[in-house]
Amino acid sequence: MKSTQWDSFQLFVQVARFGGLTGASASSGLSPATIGRRMLDLEHEIGKALFIRSQKGYSLTADGQVLLDHLQDMEAAARKIDAWRQAGSVGATVKVAAGTWVAWLLTENFAAIRKPGDAFAISLTVGEARANLNYRESDIGIRAFEPEESKLAARLLGEVAYAVYTRRNVDATEDRWVAVSEEDAISNYLRWPHRNAGGLIVATVNRPRSLPELVRGGAGKAVLPCFVGDLDPELQRLGGELPELRHRQWIVMNNEDRHRPEIRTVADRMTKLLKSYVDLFAGRRASRS
Repeated sequence: MKSTQWDSFQLFVQVARFGGLTGASASSGLSPATIGRRMLDLEHEIGKALFIRSQKGYSLTADGQVLLDHLQDMEAAARKIDAWRQAGSVGATVKVAAGTWVAWLLTENFAAIRKPGDAFAISLTVGEARANLNYRESDIGIRAFEPEESKLAARLLGEVAYAVYTRRNVDATEDRWVAVSEEDAISNYLRWPHRNAGGLIVATVNRPRSLPELVRGGAGKAVLPCFVGDLDPELQRLGGELPELRHRQWIVMNNEDRHRPEIRTVADRMTKLLKSYVDLFAGRRASRS
């Protein structure tokens, strides 16, 4: 064990978290074959089987879970040391993970999240995948459901509504749709057009941010969060809300880290900002004309 390199443990953690070699490969930049060999070497060096390998991927053995728990404790200790070392300097960084549109709202209002003189920086990760705070990949996350993980704390922000939007003053009878490509449609609202208008989709993109641009360009109609579509003067709702897509929204933090001053400050400011948009999020807004 004395000769085991820390990067081998880091690779093990990535394989465990992603459930296989492909995700770990994308994260580490190493080939799946190289990672697979490194995991075999690690098991040989430790003298214990760490994974159950199958066509579905890599799952942990009991010994593998014990090792992962130990390594997570080491990561937590390292983060606390790093936070202590960086305290009082701009080097302290609060990692925030949010979906496409909440991230857009945060960047539009960044001055309300980080203010001059704050002794921390903010790192914003944008994506539709669920923010993973158990493993401290992020300090603060926005989720569409209350977390089940016991180590996480959550604050309810309100509800988010969705509707179909089209460009203003276009022929609403034209049944053309634009959507995020099926392989990139992670969120429920992104999958809706594929389930309900699959044969009418005329254009796809790989990121949600391009959907309003396509609609404004007259390519077709799209499903958008109401707080996005209702704020755009060039768009209008087509019909009512899609009630099956409505969901609650939560701000989530790791229980052990949420009392760190910089994390608490950012979380409080994010909560205040997002709650100020509660009516827009819920689809309650004055009609534009």
